Amino acid sequence: MRAGLDVLLSDHAAIRALVGRKVGLCCNHTAVTRELDHATTALRAAGVGLQRIFAPEHGVDATAQDMIGVEGDDARVPTISLYGSTAASLRPDPALLSDLDVVLFDIQDVGSRYYTYQATLGYLMEVAAGTGTEVVVFDRPNPIDGISLEGNVVEDGYESFVGAYPLANRHGMTMGELGTFFAKELGIDCPFRVVKMEGWRRDQWFDETGLPWIFPSPNMPTLETAAIYVGLCLVEGTNLSEGRGTTRPFHLVGAPWIDRDRMTELCRKGAADAQLDGVGFRPASFEPRFQKHAGVPCHGIEIVLTERRAIHSLLLGLVVLEAAIRTNPDRFAWRTETYEFVADPKAIDLLTGSSEARAALETHVPPRELIESWKPALDAFTERRARCLLY
Repeated sequence: MRAGLDVLLSDHAAIRALVGRKVGLCCNHTAVTRELDHATTALRAAGVGLQRIFAPEHGVDATAQDMIGVEGDDARVPTISLYGSTAASLRPDPALLSDLDVVLFDIQDVGSRYYTYQATLGYLMEVAAGTGTEVVVFDRPNPIDGISLEGNVVEDGYESFVGAYPLANRHGMTMGELGTFFAKELGIDCPFRVVKMEGWRRDQWFDETGLPWIFPSPNMPTLETAAIYVGLCLVEGTNLSEGRGTTRPFHLVGAPWIDRDRMTELCRKGAADAQLDGVGFRPASFEPRFQKHAGVPCHGIEIVLTERRAIHSLLLGLVVLEAAIRTNPDRFAWRTETYEFVADPKAIDLLTGSSEARAALETHVPPRELIESWKPALDAFTERRARCLLY
């Protein structure tokens, strides 16, 4: 199969249509050809002149950790950061789009609504709607398949950079399809088109495409990490370490005060009660080198994926949180610090799209029951999504 960038580069007419135009590129390090040449190199070699680059969270080269502001500092092409020190920095200044004919967009997503690259696409489209600048997405696969859906939809009042639009937690869409959703279903009216992939099947996982895996962000090292991220990202909304600062982010969960054997026992029981398949738990200790509990030994669990097609990742995340609450109810707490530029609602509510999940976990509503209660919202999203699928 071929990703959108390779499809464009092989289309001489499409390249000629870009030559001589004022072109911007929103990208990071994942914008590579099948031969691993970066889009900036490949496009310029094809004669396309790039006026400026727009960089998402983590920067063009993904050297910054999460929620760290990035300055525009890439020397190859003048670069504008779309993740600075304020919420306003998440959207480009209209003046930086108004002198461009087109902005190309090429960033690998991971299939979860919290992953901020899709919000960057939406915000870019919103500004482009006001300047009349065309936005063109070079499409790439949804790495955790384009079929499976999980979760609810962000409710009014709970929008943020980790939930900017009414998407399911696991949305089953490509970046091109997300842009189509923003245009068709949400009415973001900018000139927009997608350079589609060739040869991708919706049931494929990334390692079945033949494309090279480029880690999409500093704490997304493997496809396995992406598979559990839909659920385990919720740990960010607590005082537990989600394994950042280790070689197993999102697979390791714990804190200095946790009884690891007790938490493992509760995770295994919770998984059985919730009929959660495809995953196992082992007691684990680890020491994060940065972020939560940096330099302090933590205890908890390691999540081991046994069958990725069987797993319900969001249910897994809820099972783990329920176990953590029950293991140490006096020490467990929801994160209260400002999260992605928002101080209120709480981080966990921003991630889950409402206060419902937090309230359910606090009152010991079974995770499977909570998942089932979201089915009407997921069904409604499924209908809207169907109108925007390209493959």
